[in-house]
Amino acid sequence: MRRGIAATALVASLALAATACGGSDSGSDKSSGPVTITWWDTSNATNEAPTYQALIKQFEAANKNIKVKYVNVPFDQAQNKFDTAAGSKGAPDILRSEVGWTPAFAKKGYFLPLDGTDALADKDKFQSSLITQAQYQGKTYGVPLVTDTLALVYNKALFKKAGITEAPKTWDELKADAAKVQDKAKVDGYWGSTQAYYAQSFLYGEGTDTVDASAKKITVNSPAAKKAYGTWLSLFSGKGLHKADTTADAYAHIQDAFVNGKVASIIQGPWEITNFYKGSAFKDKSNLGIATVPAGSTGKAGAPTGGHNLSVYAGSDSAHQKAALKFVNFMTSAKSQTEIALKNSTLPTRADAYTSEVKADPGIAGYQGVLSAAQPRPALPEYSSLWGPLDTELPKIAGGKESLDKGLSNAELAIAKLVPDFSK
Repeated sequence: MRRGIAATALVASLALAATACGGSDSGSDKSSGPVTITWWDTSNATNEAPTYQALIKQFEAANKNIKVKYVNVPFDQAQNKFDTAAGSKGAPDILRSEVGWTPAFAKKGYFLPLDGTDALADKDKFQSSLITQAQYQGKTYGVPLVTDTLALVYNKALFKKAGITEAPKTWDELKADAAKVQDKAKVDGYWGSTQAYYAQSFLYGEGTDTVDASAKKITVNSPAAKKAYGTWLSLFSGKGLHKADTTADAYAHIQDAFVNGKVASIIQGPWEITNFYKGSAFKDKSNLGIATVPAGSTGKAGAPTGGHNLSVYAGSDSAHQKAALKFVNFMTSAKSQTEIALKNSTLPTRADAYTSEVKADPGIAGYQGVLSAAQPRPALPEYSSLWGPLDTELPKIAGGKESLDKGLSNAELAIAKLVPDFSK
């Protein structure tokens, strides 16, 4: 999983730290040759990276004095790798920064404020909430490149076979539908994830969150949160509900089962649209159903707003920063975002990139329809890191190795260390 578990990136090894340096060639601005800037891209190396590499060639053709060194960094390593590199003044000029990383790195002084620069020349064209999510203490540190959220994705043919005419709107309806799918289609109706990011929607459904940022209070172990995680846990047992997969390859197992018609529905993000279409179940793209994540007992539904910004390293020299700002403007332009959407089936962050051709992709159109229910993350630099303790505890809970109360209590203690000024 690329977008949601940013905060739980693997601890960078010494080898990774050693390869992090030397990205910007910051001393070379005095040379007579072109400026070479380095971009760390965290997109999928197979499905998405070729589109970005093609755009780099377009940019270089139009800007003969700028060369772009492209480096694809595995998403689950990039956060810690950049943190290490920036701390030693060897970071790349540009980072494809997950939205949760942006305020955290801005707080450390690693990112350049972009307000009034070439990078944000089209600021008013972007969805305002995405700009807000790229800010820290009133300044903007990233330009939104792609956005996303989670949705209930389902196999229309399997639902039809089970006599289901519309997507479930509540978790209780999903349970009932899962049983129908097993009865009629002989496959599981739903397979849930044990990852914290995917469980976030259950909290929203009970009107709560991991923390109350405005009140500076930890709420992961509150009655509302316990109810939310209780609902989440109940979806791993019952007719048509697949048992929890707590293995390291769980994400791949769930994805593979869905795209090949072995399970009727899962919770997933738009970064997997191109992979959905590669599966045997979705050779006909119209068979992919996309709906808002089911609501909890409060009637609230939705999922976290995710995505990626392009951010500029504050430690680069002026020549590299100027070139980087120009590149960011190019990559986030309506033309580039349209091309990215058409090739990668990702969601643009500006309305003028949603052309009729882009919206003709049923995956993009479907996810665009659920974006209105997405919930922006609080303006808390540490917020994304709060999923780390839950990623440790939730698999234990789902696997029956510890109780819900014990797991949430452990998570609460770990989160308290991350936000020491918050009360319980």
